[in-house]
Amino acid sequence: MFAGSFDPFTRGHQSIVDRTLDSVADEVIIAIGVNYRKKCMFSLDERMSVIKRLYSKNPRVKVLSYEGLTTDFAKVVEADCLVRGVRSLHDFEYERNIADVNRRLTGIETILLFTEPELSCVSSSNVRELLSYGKDVTQFLPR
Repeated sequence: MFAGSFDPFTRGHQSIVDRTLDSVADEVIIAIGVNYRKKCMFSLDERMSVIKRLYSKNPRVKVLSYEGLTTDFAKVVEADCLVRGVRSLHDFEYERNIADVNRRLTGIETILLFTEPELSCVSSSNVRELLSYGKDVTQFLPR
């Protein structure tokens, strides 16, 4: 089981990993995509430290980083399926199309899980913007 790219700065993605662990996976690999040519909102070290804090006591969770295509990395780590978080119906349509392509190219199935309704509109860019205005965002952050 492979959690796909992961945004550790919102509870929505944490919920996806937690639900995957509870229901369908013996082991979850949380993969952090790295694109050195593209400026990321948070550095690799920042993302790794948050994930390690969340899952440091869970031996069923591995945290790895990769550069390139998610599906290529999933094959390298011999994932039996991908799990992707979905925030909206628009995201669902996009992710379903990507899942179909991934299945045809690699044979790896994708499970799409919706985040909880109260977390569905929150992304790390929303959190960052709210923080810049001095808003309290603790309800959206991982615990």
